[in-house]
Amino acid sequence: MTEQIRPFRIDVPQEQLDDLNRRLDANRWPDAVPGAGWSQGIPLDYTRELADYWRTTYDWRAQEARLNSFPQFRTEIDGHDLHFIHVRSAESDALPLVLTHGWPGSIVEFLEVIGPLTDPVTHGGNAADAFHVIVPTIPGYGFSGPAIGWSTTRAARAWAELMRRLGYDRYAAHGEDTGAAITRQLAVIDAEHLVAVHLTDIASATVTAETADLDDPAERRAVELAGRYQYQLGAYAMLQASRPQTLSYALTDSPVGQLAWIVERFKDWTDSTDAPEDAVDRDAMLTNVMIYWLNGTAGSSARYYYEGAATWGKPEPDTDVPVAVAVLPHNIGTPIRRIAEQNHNIVRWTEFDRGGHFAAMEEPDLIIDDLRATFRDYRA
Repeated sequence: MTEQIRPFRIDVPQEQLDDLNRRLDANRWPDAVPGAGWSQGIPLDYTRELADYWRTTYDWRAQEARLNSFPQFRTEIDGHDLHFIHVRSAESDALPLVLTHGWPGSIVEFLEVIGPLTDPVTHGGNAADAFHVIVPTIPGYGFSGPAIGWSTTRAARAWAELMRRLGYDRYAAHGEDTGAAITRQLAVIDAEHLVAVHLTDIASATVTAETADLDDPAERRAVELAGRYQYQLGAYAMLQASRPQTLSYALTDSPVGQLAWIVERFKDWTDSTDAPEDAVDRDAMLTNVMIYWLNGTAGSSARYYYEGAATWGKPEPDTDVPVAVAVLPHNIGTPIRRIAEQNHNIVRWTEFDRGGHFAAMEEPDLIIDDLRATFRDYRA
């Protein structure tokens, strides 16, 4: 294994884009129940309109150029070529910060926060809040490419090695969704070098109707959200945890299938009303879909659910690393502080009045401010 870090630039062959367009043109559409809206899944009329926009209006080359405006690299870790963005701040005493996306997210989740975090002065902040920002792509996702046998624990070990390889002896970390699970594992695996973490999800800090304090409004709401997830929104997780290979055939072959599978999550999990675009930019959402489509990572990203299913519901190892939690009201689950405190060193707990699962993408200003506030005490 070489420790070489190689510059990387996205350059999708035109043949791939032409193939995508042919597939969109030839898509075979199903029927739909009139007036069903989103109650039976992503609506036919909305999906047809979005697919047409993707085919005729969306500009991948413009999005590719934007992605390439950030310095990107690859390096081999644990037998896999890991892709990452690395933007060093001009402030010499900046704190290194690794940001980890989840499923069905990508590096697109963090594009709006990189500038303010690395160059706070230009964005109306204080130089003392500057970060060197590292945004890895999880192996099995996006430009890290398909991968077999990877779990959140294995990814966390790779992150620790990446930060060592970049020369960062002290660093902080933030994670959302699967990225939160990786960051949580990092707090166990590399506690010696990790000064603090910031999470938007703690899977083990949830409650059920049996364990909740139903006199507490927050815990009652958490139970309601858990019930909605279990009976309405969670079928995707069961399928990915049990039959990721079967699912991968459809999503790898059909761009509209891949589009629908991801965009439905953006509707269900965001602070939106009528459509996902109420919460996130349409082109950014499509760029996220494109990253899955172009790299053929529908199946390998889903396998994280398969690899992790055996530990669902089980206690996580204790960690003494300081943990900050951002609770967003339209996330798919609500962590409860008294549960989190059983095996986390909770130092900050912020409950916001807006935002959902894709926190840094939906509400970048809230996350920027919370990251700055969280890590001020851990810079020295």
